[in-house]
Amino acid sequence: MTAAIVGAATSDLGVTGRPALALLAQGVTRALADAGLALADVDGLATAGIGRFPATQAADYLGIRPAWTDSTSAGGSAFEMFVARAAQALAAGQCRTVVIAYGSDQRSARRRSLTGPADPAVPEAQFEAPAGPLYPASHYAMAARRYLHRHGYGREALAEVAVAARAWALLNPDAYRFAAGPLTVAQVLSAPVLSSPLTTADCCLVTDGGGALVLTTAERARDLRRPAVHVLGYGEATGHTGTAGPDDLLDSGARGAADRAWARAGLGPADMDVVQIYDSFTITTLLSLEALGLCGEGEAGAFVAGGRIRPGGALPLNTSGGGLSYGHPGMFGLFLLIEAVRQLRGECGARQVPGARTAVAHGTGGILSSHATVVLAREEAR
Repeated sequence: MTAAIVGAATSDLGVTGRPALALLAQGVTRALADAGLALADVDGLATAGIGRFPATQAADYLGIRPAWTDSTSAGGSAFEMFVARAAQALAAGQCRTVVIAYGSDQRSARRRSLTGPADPAVPEAQFEAPAGPLYPASHYAMAARRYLHRHGYGREALAEVAVAARAWALLNPDAYRFAAGPLTVAQVLSAPVLSSPLTTADCCLVTDGGGALVLTTAERARDLRRPAVHVLGYGEATGHTGTAGPDDLLDSGARGAADRAWARAGLGPADMDVVQIYDSFTITTLLSLEALGLCGEGEAGAFVAGGRIRPGGALPLNTSGGGLSYGHPGMFGLFLLIEAVRQLRGECGARQVPGARTAVAHGTGGILSSHATVVLAREEAR
């Protein structure tokens, strides 16, 4: 028994003035309407990032009593993990209709933290915090500096990722940066430095937002309103917490997550029509391209050059505009999946990838700490 995504929607984005749970509920009701289902049909719920008990709070707010919940806290990769957990729960008969949902009011609340103070016993509190790094920017900056040094690239390699994301956002009227105009490599390089070598243009946005996916079995999906998008494969990997521990900052474990997803799906990177990669920072995208096997180790800087990942290029990447230019409400993993579903259903207007049949979404959480990959396909590509 395989799982299928039958509903997908986002809530309002930007500076909404709405509480996080209200944004979550907005996404849920829109996704259920998209699927032709109602709250009464939902008996599975997965969410993260809201309070101490995310699934409990969300279920109470929505007025449902699910038979199965998950509130794995793994940062931006959690929502790709939820797809795997939901597929397993559906196959086991624990539930029939799962909603994966999220909401965040970070922009309106003028805060970015998703968690409380670090435990004083963990390595980052003992060995990293005393140096006063910006969390998480300085940690990703260290990985970026290491990558550029090891492979001989200039900052232009990072900048191209941001430029491409903006080009896609200009095709997406829902993107936060839709009205901001094109971005150039020179503008990225001259933007204020946040944590060297990363400028503010190398870093994701801070916005409100939310959304939801609805999953059920492939058999049941045939009777529902929307064309089903099938879950072909998934994989995950978890490594270090901070940057004091790993022997190599560039060896994050993401490759293991991708390899497991490819093996389960029976497909590979060359089979993908659309690629959605978590772009918390421009370096995250470069490292993930290599981990997914879309290019070789150390090749991503050259791989993205020449417009390859811009609209009209050979690799449609982060077609919504990504966390860099579409929006970033604290965690972006769910939005990678929503955009993949929309592309496979042919709903993306000016940014639509013609004939898209397969897609991969790869989430990253923490300080390149947790990774999860999901491979999706339309019915005829199974």
